[in-house]
Amino acid sequence: MINEIRPVLYRAAHIVSQQDTGAEPEAFAAEGGRIRATGPVAELRDRFPGAEEFDFGDATVIPGLNDAHIHLAIAAEDLLHLDLSVDAVNGVDDLLTRVRAEAERAAPGEWIRGSRYDDTKTGPLSRWDLDRAAPGHPVIVVQVAGHWGVANSAALRALHIDEDTSAPDGGEHGRDPEGRLDGRLVERALMNVVYPATARGTSPLRPSSPQEKLRGLARAQRLWHAAGLTSICDALISPDDIALLQQARTRDELTLRVGMLLSIDHYPTARTLGVGSGFGDDLLRLVGVKAFVDGAIGGRTCLLSEPFADSGGHGLQTTSTQELTDQVRAVHEDGNRIGVHANGDTAIRLVLDAFEAAQRASPRRGPRHRIEHCSVIDTEILARMRALDAIAVPFAGYTGYHGGALNDWYGADRTERMFAHRSFLDAGVTVAGSSDYPCGPYQPLLGLQSMVTREGIEDGAPVGTSQRVTAQEALRIFTLGSAEAEGTSRRKGRLAPGYLADFTVLGENPLTVDPHTIASIPVMATYVGGGCVYEASEKA
Repeated sequence: MINEIRPVLYRAAHIVSQQDTGAEPEAFAAEGGRIRATGPVAELRDRFPGAEEFDFGDATVIPGLNDAHIHLAIAAEDLLHLDLSVDAVNGVDDLLTRVRAEAERAAPGEWIRGSRYDDTKTGPLSRWDLDRAAPGHPVIVVQVAGHWGVANSAALRALHIDEDTSAPDGGEHGRDPEGRLDGRLVERALMNVVYPATARGTSPLRPSSPQEKLRGLARAQRLWHAAGLTSICDALISPDDIALLQQARTRDELTLRVGMLLSIDHYPTARTLGVGSGFGDDLLRLVGVKAFVDGAIGGRTCLLSEPFADSGGHGLQTTSTQELTDQVRAVHEDGNRIGVHANGDTAIRLVLDAFEAAQRASPRRGPRHRIEHCSVIDTEILARMRALDAIAVPFAGYTGYHGGALNDWYGADRTERMFAHRSFLDAGVTVAGSSDYPCGPYQPLLGLQSMVTREGIEDGAPVGTSQRVTAQEALRIFTLGSAEAEGTSRRKGRLAPGYLADFTVLGENPLTVDPHTIASIPVMATYVGGGCVYEASEKA
């Protein structure tokens, strides 16, 4: 991490400081990794004589963008394998061609891994498709929502799954209309295979070596800095992941500020060590603990009170109510923060029940608990969250990415209560900005556009337009809201004296451009602690 140790003055045509003091400053001074002062250029020159000056010209400087729920450790692994996203493949045939080519390069019997496959945009995929592409290799392809995937026959054999195998609690083995295994591993059945942080039991899928993962980590950081990110919260961390991040830090290769949610499966270890929320520093810090209660929005497995509009069914509960209650109580009683993954309205109510029970048993103020995604809400949920001072961390970019498909899956009426940034703000519920990458696009500017327009970027379909927010509100959600969600709001989210010198330089002002162009605003530079970690001339 590079911190300027002498004063530097920064100026630009527009500086969005979010200081709540009226007029925006002409410039700001940074020293030792923090903002020292803001104000007129002449005044800062008098105060800091001889300070170096940087003039960003017609650009707009905003506080560093902060993704409150993203997956750095998962991305570090995924980036070492096949990218099967809609940006990388053109239909199922192209996807299978890439799998086939990877199998030809791989050693005999080596696993072939791919991620970010979108069944809606790319087309359906089965075990038999993957058998034809790579008959001599076990293959696992993870759907973009990250909560189900498709395994070929060799992978099912390696996993000891046959027609008579029972699925794990909280998971399913998908079947075709004739009742045969079709290769789909749903929820816990997939998590036990591909996500070491939350896997229960052993998986034959070999994780990459620490040296390989450091390469993936470096690539993820380059991509995310190029998108304007200065801070993130990795929302599913294991002790091995923490060791990887610490190794990157020791090598001076950790340039993102990283908050962490430790998987609940590893919480006993943290308790034994006396490590809890807030442990660490401004570069690498434990935010809290992560638990799950239901499935995914894009995977159509979330736990709903009303059935899916297109396919029926109410989704899956992945953790029993008693286990969830016990998990929340343990973390709460220890004085730590828990973030529970809950998408559907039924799932959210279960989480609120657990929060309320824990508070009744052990009344206390803070740290405030989080509901990760918190996708489908109603007025009762809002009132209960406000009473608990709970924090919502909904998807920012899902309406932009999925577009009209959300109306098909959930119905147009229900999407008026999904990713409810407007309702959270109006109800006084703290709301943070989140991509959930690799489940959604990592670019925060796309998230801002999605929150402001509530329209699909590809199809232009309106999705729950009553939840639109202003560009100014969207920026605050992705800066101040995210800082609030990780407990750092007194030093992140503003360009103000005493705050960290983290900022993003944009080619246009997101508060004044046509909202439909926010996602295409060029990121000119990204600064962390006063040090430049990305310039537009660089390649991500």
